[in-house]
Amino acid sequence: MFWFLDDWILILTTRNQYLPAPHSLAGPALLLALLLVDSLHFVFARLLLPYANPFLSALFVMAVGTLEVGIFGLLTGRLRVALFTRHWPFFVAIGFCIGVSTAISYSAVALIDPGTASILGKTSIVFGVALGIFWLGDRFSRLQMAGAALALVGLVIVTFQPGDYLRVGSLLIVFSTLLYSIHTALTKRYGGGMDLLNFFFYRLLLTSLFLFAIAAIQGELALPTTPTAWGLLVLAGTVDVVISRTLYYIALRRLDMSVFSILLTAAPVAAILWSFLLFDIFPNPRQLVGGGVVLAGVLLVTAAPLLVRRQQKRQTAALAAD
Repeated sequence: MFWFLDDWILILTTRNQYLPAPHSLAGPALLLALLLVDSLHFVFARLLLPYANPFLSALFVMAVGTLEVGIFGLLTGRLRVALFTRHWPFFVAIGFCIGVSTAISYSAVALIDPGTASILGKTSIVFGVALGIFWLGDRFSRLQMAGAALALVGLVIVTFQPGDYLRVGSLLIVFSTLLYSIHTALTKRYGGGMDLLNFFFYRLLLTSLFLFAIAAIQGELALPTTPTAWGLLVLAGTVDVVISRTLYYIALRRLDMSVFSILLTAAPVAAILWSFLLFDIFPNPRQLVGGGVVLAGVLLVTAAPLLVRRQQKRQTAALAAD
C-alpha cells in the first residue's frame, strides 16, 4: 500500500547535494507532477460534498494521509518524537493555519465551482511574493518581475467576473489562501532544515487535530456510511495529501518562495480541465485568455534564471576568447 512513498521519502531524507540540479529534467518533471495533483484539491472537495459535511470530509482526508505516512514511518523506523518536542510551537502554528485553511476551502466549494476556486486560490501569488520579498529576503530579476506582473494581469483577467469576486465563496477562498501562504512562509523559514518525513508526519498530525476540533465544535463528528464515500476519502487522502504535499515540500525546498508561488499559478488550467471532465463546467473566453496570460508569465519566471545563466556563459566565453 505504501510502495509509492519509498522513492519520495528517499529523496526527502537525503541531503540537498543529492537532489537533481535545478535545471535538469527532474526539475521540470517535478513541477509538472506537482501542478497536476495540486489542481485536484478543490475537485476532491466537490466530489466529497454529497457524502459528508465539508469539515468532516476535510478531517477524514487529512486523517487518511496522516495514517499512511505514520505507518510508513513506523515500518521504516524513521519517526522521531524528538523533532516534535523541540519544535512543537512551529507545528502548532502551521497545523492551525492548514487546518483552518482546509476547512474553509472544503466549505467554499459548496458556493463556487472547483475551476474558479482554483483560480482564486492563486491569490497566493500576491501573498507568496509579498512574504518572500519582504520577510524571507527573496530577490527577483527584472525579467522575473515582468513575468510576475504578467501572471498577476492574467489572474485579474480570469477572476474579474461581475458579481463573482465579492461573493462569499470567493472571499472564503482568498482567506483560506492567505492562511496557507502564511504556513508556507513559516515552513520556508523555520522548517527547511528538518528531516522531511518527520516534519511531514507532525504537520499532518497537528492539522488533523485542529480539523478534529473544528468538526467537534460544529457537532459533525460521524463516520461515513457508504463504500463510495470511503473510497473517495482514501483516494483524496493519498493523492491530495500524501503525494501532492510531498511534491509540494520538495519543490518548496528547492525554490525561492516567491518564484514557487508564481509557478503554481499554472494549476488552475489543470483544475479547469478536471472540472470540465467531471462536472461539465468549461471556462468562458475571458477565463481562457486570462489562463494563457498566466501561463506566459509562469514561463517567463521559469525561464529567466536559465536565460541569465546562458548570458553569463556567453560573456565568460567571450572574455576567454579575448
